[in-house]
Amino acid sequence: MSEETKKCLDQARESMNAAIVAFDKDLQKVRAGKANPQMLEGLKVDYYGNPTPIEQVGNINTPDARQIVIQPWERNMLPIIEKAILAANLGFTPQNNGEFIRIVVPSLTEERRKELVKKVKQETEQHKVTVRNIRRTANDTAKKLKDNGVPEDEVKKLEADIQKITDDSIAKLDKMAEAKEKEIMTV
Repeated sequence: MSEETKKCLDQARESMNAAIVAFDKDLQKVRAGKANPQMLEGLKVDYYGNPTPIEQVGNINTPDARQIVIQPWERNMLPIIEKAILAANLGFTPQNNGEFIRIVVPSLTEERRKELVKKVKQETEQHKVTVRNIRRTANDTAKKLKDNGVPEDEVKKLEADIQKITDDSIAKLDKMAEAKEKEIMTV
Protein backbone atom coordinates (compact mmCIF):
# COMPACT_ATOMS: atom_id res chain seq x y z
CA MET A 1 0.00 0.00 0.00
CA SER A 2 1.47 3.33 -1.03
CA GLU A 3 1.86 6.33 1.27
CA GLU A 4 -1.04 8.21 -0.37
CA THR A 5 -3.53 5.34 -0.05
CA LYS A 6 -2.50 4.72 3.57
CA LYS A 7 -2.97 8.42 4.35
CA CYS A 8 -6.42 8.42 2.70
CA LEU A 9 -7.53 5.34 4.67
CA ASP A 10 -6.17 6.67 7.99
CA GLN A 11 -7.90 10.00 7.45
CA ALA A 12 -11.24 8.29 6.77
CA ARG A 13 -10.82 6.04 9.83
CA GLU A 14 -9.99 9.02 12.09
CA SER A 15 -12.96 11.03 10.82
CA MET A 16 -15.35 8.11 11.32
CA ASN A 17 -14.03 7.52 14.84
CA ALA A 18 -14.57 11.22 15.58
CA ALA A 19 -18.18 10.87 14.38
CA ILE A 20 -18.66 7.89 16.73
CA VAL A 21 -17.23 9.86 19.68
CA ALA A 22 -19.56 12.79 18.86
CA PHE A 23 -22.51 10.38 18.73
CA ASP A 24 -21.55 8.96 22.12
CA LYS A 25 -21.53 12.47 23.60
CA ASP A 26 -24.93 13.19 22.07
CA LEU A 27 -26.32 9.96 23.53
CA GLN A 28 -25.07 10.89 27.00
CA LYS A 29 -27.20 14.03 26.87
CA VAL A 30 -30.37 11.99 26.30
CA ARG A 31 -31.70 11.24 29.73
CA ALA A 32 -32.69 7.67 30.42
CA GLY A 33 -34.41 8.10 33.77
CA LYS A 34 -31.25 8.03 35.86
CA ALA A 35 -29.75 11.32 36.99
CA ASN A 36 -26.36 12.16 35.53
CA PRO A 37 -24.35 15.41 35.34
CA GLN A 38 -24.28 15.34 31.51
CA MET A 39 -27.98 16.26 31.57
CA LEU A 40 -26.90 19.81 32.37
CA GLU A 41 -23.99 19.87 29.91
CA GLY A 42 -24.19 22.79 27.52
CA LEU A 43 -26.36 24.81 29.93
CA LYS A 44 -25.07 28.39 30.21
CA VAL A 45 -25.48 30.66 33.23
CA ASP A 46 -24.94 34.41 33.39
CA TYR A 47 -21.67 34.78 35.31
CA TYR A 48 -21.00 38.50 35.77
CA GLY A 49 -22.43 39.27 32.34
CA ASN A 50 -20.74 36.38 30.51
CA PRO A 51 -22.58 33.21 29.45
CA THR A 52 -20.58 30.49 31.21
CA PRO A 53 -21.05 26.68 31.17
CA ILE A 54 -22.74 25.56 34.38
CA GLU A 55 -19.95 23.09 35.17
CA GLN A 56 -17.52 26.05 35.46
CA VAL A 57 -19.45 27.83 38.24
CA GLY A 58 -19.93 24.95 40.63
CA ASN A 59 -19.60 21.30 41.48
CA ILE A 60 -22.21 18.99 39.92
CA ASN A 61 -22.75 15.48 41.27
CA THR A 62 -25.40 12.80 41.67
CA PRO A 63 -25.83 11.51 45.23
CA ASP A 64 -28.33 8.90 44.01
CA ALA A 65 -30.10 7.74 40.83
CA ARG A 66 -32.85 10.39 41.07
CA GLN A 67 -30.99 13.54 42.16
CA ILE A 68 -28.51 16.03 40.79
CA VAL A 69 -26.88 18.42 43.25
CA ILE A 70 -25.18 21.63 42.12
CA GLN A 71 -22.98 23.35 44.67
CA PRO A 72 -21.77 26.69 43.29
CA TRP A 73 -18.39 28.05 44.33
CA GLU A 74 -20.05 31.43 44.99
CA ARG A 75 -23.28 31.42 46.99
CA ASN A 76 -24.65 34.47 45.11
CA MET A 77 -24.82 32.26 41.99
CA LEU A 78 -27.64 30.10 43.44
CA PRO A 79 -30.59 32.14 42.09
CA ILE A 80 -28.84 32.67 38.73
CA ILE A 81 -28.23 28.92 38.30
CA GLU A 82 -31.81 28.18 39.38
CA LYS A 83 -33.15 30.65 36.80
CA ALA A 84 -30.95 29.19 34.04
CA ILE A 85 -32.20 25.65 34.74
CA LEU A 86 -35.83 26.79 34.63
CA ALA A 87 -35.21 28.80 31.43
CA ALA A 88 -33.58 25.79 29.72
CA ASN A 89 -36.92 23.95 29.92
CA LEU A 90 -35.33 20.59 30.73
CA GLY A 91 -38.37 19.38 32.64
CA PHE A 92 -36.63 19.85 35.99
CA THR A 93 -37.71 21.91 38.99
CA PRO A 94 -34.63 23.07 40.91
CA GLN A 95 -34.86 23.41 44.69
CA ASN A 96 -32.63 26.09 46.22
CA ASN A 97 -31.88 25.51 49.92
CA GLY A 98 -29.44 28.41 50.35
CA GLU A 99 -26.29 26.29 50.04
CA PHE A 100 -26.85 24.20 46.93
CA ILE A 101 -29.44 23.40 44.30
CA ARG A 102 -31.09 20.00 44.31
CA ILE A 103 -32.82 18.68 41.22
CA VAL A 104 -35.07 15.66 41.59
CA VAL A 105 -35.17 13.90 38.22
CA PRO A 106 -38.75 12.77 37.61
CA SER A 107 -39.52 9.27 36.35
CA LEU A 108 -40.10 9.04 32.62
CA THR A 109 -43.60 8.38 31.35
CA GLU A 110 -44.15 5.79 28.61
CA GLU A 111 -44.95 8.58 26.15
CA ARG A 112 -41.74 10.46 27.02
CA ARG A 113 -39.70 7.25 26.68
CA LYS A 114 -41.06 6.76 23.16
CA GLU A 115 -40.21 10.38 22.28
CA LEU A 116 -36.66 9.84 23.54
CA VAL A 117 -36.29 6.63 21.50
CA LYS A 118 -37.45 8.55 18.43
CA LYS A 119 -34.87 11.26 19.20
CA VAL A 120 -32.14 8.61 19.52
CA LYS A 121 -33.13 7.17 16.12
CA GLN A 122 -32.92 10.64 14.55
CA GLU A 123 -29.48 11.23 16.10
CA THR A 124 -28.34 7.82 14.86
CA GLU A 125 -29.47 8.57 11.33
CA GLN A 126 -27.72 11.96 11.34
CA HIS A 127 -24.45 10.38 12.41
CA LYS A 128 -24.81 7.59 9.83
CA VAL A 129 -25.16 10.30 7.16
CA THR A 130 -21.98 11.90 8.51
CA VAL A 131 -20.13 8.58 8.23
CA ARG A 132 -21.43 8.07 4.67
CA ASN A 133 -20.30 11.58 3.72
CA ILE A 134 -16.84 10.75 5.06
CA ARG A 135 -16.89 7.59 2.91
CA ARG A 136 -17.85 9.63 -0.16
CA THR A 137 -15.03 12.11 0.46
CA ALA A 138 -12.54 9.24 0.91
CA ASN A 139 -13.75 7.54 -2.29
CA ASP A 140 -13.39 10.83 -4.19
CA THR A 141 -9.83 11.09 -2.89
CA ALA A 142 -9.21 7.48 -4.01
CA LYS A 143 -10.43 8.30 -7.54
CA LYS A 144 -8.07 11.30 -7.64
CA LEU A 145 -5.21 9.01 -6.61
CA LYS A 146 -6.08 6.75 -9.56
CA ASP A 147 -5.87 9.78 -11.87
CA ASN A 148 -2.49 10.64 -10.34
CA GLY A 149 -0.94 7.31 -11.33
CA VAL A 150 -1.68 5.00 -8.39
CA PRO A 151 -2.34 1.47 -9.78
CA GLU A 152 -6.02 0.61 -10.31
CA ASP A 153 -5.92 -2.58 -8.20
CA GLU A 154 -4.51 -0.60 -5.26
CA VAL A 155 -7.31 1.97 -5.61
CA LYS A 156 -9.91 -0.86 -5.71
CA LYS A 157 -8.43 -2.34 -2.52
CA LEU A 158 -8.50 1.12 -0.91
CA GLU A 159 -12.18 1.56 -1.83
CA ALA A 160 -12.95 -1.89 -0.37
CA ASP A 161 -11.10 -0.97 2.85
CA ILE A 162 -13.00 2.33 3.05
CA GLN A 163 -16.28 0.43 2.67
CA LYS A 164 -15.24 -2.00 5.41
CA ILE A 165 -14.47 0.75 7.94
CA THR A 166 -17.72 2.48 6.94
CA ASP A 167 -19.69 -0.73 7.61
CA ASP A 168 -17.87 -1.20 10.94
CA SER A 169 -18.60 2.41 11.96
CA ILE A 170 -22.29 2.15 11.09
CA ALA A 171 -22.51 -1.15 13.00
CA LYS A 172 -20.97 0.58 16.06
CA LEU A 173 -23.50 3.42 15.77
CA ASP A 174 -26.37 0.91 15.56
CA LYS A 175 -25.06 -1.03 18.56
CA MET A 176 -24.71 2.15 20.65
CA ALA A 177 -28.21 3.32 19.66
CA GLU A 178 -29.71 -0.07 20.47
CA ALA A 179 -28.09 -0.04 23.93
CA LYS A 180 -29.38 3.49 24.60
CA GLU A 181 -32.91 2.60 23.44
CA LYS A 182 -32.88 -0.42 25.75
CA GLU A 183 -31.68 1.79 28.62
CA ILE A 184 -34.47 4.32 27.93
CA MET A 185 -37.22 1.70 27.76
CA THR A 186 -36.08 -0.06 30.97
CA VAL A 187 -38.39 1.10 33.75
